[in-house]
Parts: sequence; structure tokens; C-alpha cells
Amino acid sequence: MTAQLIDGNALSQQLRAQVAADTQALKAQGLTPGLAVVLVGDNPASQVYVRNKVKACHDAGLHSVLEKYEATMTEAELLARVEALNNDASIHGILVQLPLPAHIDAQKVIEAISPAKDVDGFHIASAGALMTGMPGFWPCTPYGCMKMLESIGYKLKGKHAVVIGRSNIVGKPMALMLLQQNATVTICHSATQDLKAQTLQADVIVAAVGKRNVLTADMVKPGAVVLDVGMNRNDEGKLCGDVDFEGVRQVASYITPVPGGVGPMTITMLLVNTLESAQRALSEMKR
Repeated sequence: MTAQLIDGNALSQQLRAQVAADTQALKAQGLTPGLAVVLVGDNPASQVYVRNKVKACHDAGLHSVLEKYEATMTEAELLARVEALNNDASIHGILVQLPLPAHIDAQKVIEAISPAKDVDGFHIASAGALMTGMPGFWPCTPYGCMKMLESIGYKLKGKHAVVIGRSNIVGKPMALMLLQQNATVTICHSATQDLKAQTLQADVIVAAVGKRNVLTADMVKPGAVVLDVGMNRNDEGKLCGDVDFEGVRQVASYITPVPGGVGPMTITMLLVNTLESAQRALSEMKR
């Protein structure tokens, strides 16, 4: 059995087309969804990510503002900018690109963003909303993974899902989203003693640790669905994930490739969250 690919590029295009249509509908009611992206310093990877985010907004018809600052910007200055954007009615989503320069406390900056505009889903209020099943913004990468499972018509109820990784950005929220869909969830990490024993029981495996070949074919039960969130480079310098793709695809029923899998979904869900924030703002205005 060779696994079917879950094509993140194709699904992204489909979802972005829907975002574009919904954005036009909002514009017809006099509201343009707006995203502000704040970049501090000149981290080359961050510059690429930011450029892609702004372009995605533009392509879908959203209003986007890119604010670039020198690495010497003080924490107080950045917090003041965030506060100004919180109070700007034309902005529905605020994204501060991480990592920030060492002298700025990233958590403090994230907590300064209004939860109503926290489209990255990193604020403690957003994490609490996910934890308790209240409305809020879901972090974009795990949210994208859920959309991928939905796209293949996968029913999570009663299934065993193993999440490898416990970061606040992917692992933990991923586990909570799977739990919300009535999966039985196991979270594995660097201190897990026998990873293979856990993954062999899994119907769904999400690999999100940023380490090559963390999941190999002998660790996957036949027919499992494998989502690869990792982004690494192999010995030839090519992009690869956390999963031994060529091996695992012989065993799994579905697998996401790297590149072209989970990656494109992350920015797409950022657009989805920004649109949702604008829709909420419009319904507030109508009250």
C-alpha cells in the first residue's frame, strides 16, 4: 500500500478562494478585513515568512499593513505600536513575527495584543479558550492540520491520535483540537521512553518536533494517517519534515509531504482567522 498524499497546496488554494469570496461579501457591507504584520530586526527567515503573509493577504483581497522596525527598537516602543494597532478599527488581526530580538520579552508582547485580534492564537486567553472549548482563535498550524483531516473526510471520534511534540505553538494545541473531536490523545516528547510503542498504537500521528526521521516506517501501523509538521533540511540541503517520507508512505494510508503539506496551510489559516475576526467586528457593529 502506498499512502495517498494530502496536498496542502491544493487545499490551501481552495480555502483561500473561499476567503477571497467571503472578503468580497464583507467589502460589499463596507468592511475590509485588515491584518497588521510587525517585523522587528532583519532575521532572513522572518523576512520571507512576512513577505508571504502580506502577499497572501493581498491575493485574497484583505487589507494588510507591514510595519518593519530596526532590531534596536525598544520593548516599550513595540508595546506602544501594539496598543495603537489594538485601537485601530481598520485592523482585525495583529501578528508580531517571532523570534524577536533578545532584549524584547516575546510573551509580554503577545499578551499585549488584544485577544480579539490575536489571529496567531498565541495569547493566553486564546489558549484558555481552546482548552475550555470557548470561541477564540486557534493557532494556525494545528488548525491547518485539522482542516487537512477534514478534507479527507476523516472521523476522529474514538480514534487514537499520537502527537509527537509539546510546543505551545503546535503540540499542545494540536492535542486539544484532536481531543475536541473525541479522539483519544497521547502526547509524546523528548522524555517519552518508548516512542515506537506509542506510535504503533496510533490511527493518526502528528510529528511536530523539528527533528529529521523522528518517525520511521517500523513505527507506524498499516493504514495510519501521518501529518508531518516538521521543517528541516536533509544532507543535500533539501527541505524535509520530521517523518521518513519514503519509508512511511509505504505503510500509511495518508501522508502530508514536505514541502507542500502542512506549510501552506499555516498562512491560509491566518487568513481564515483574520476574516473571522472581521466578521465578528461587523456583527458587533450591527448590534
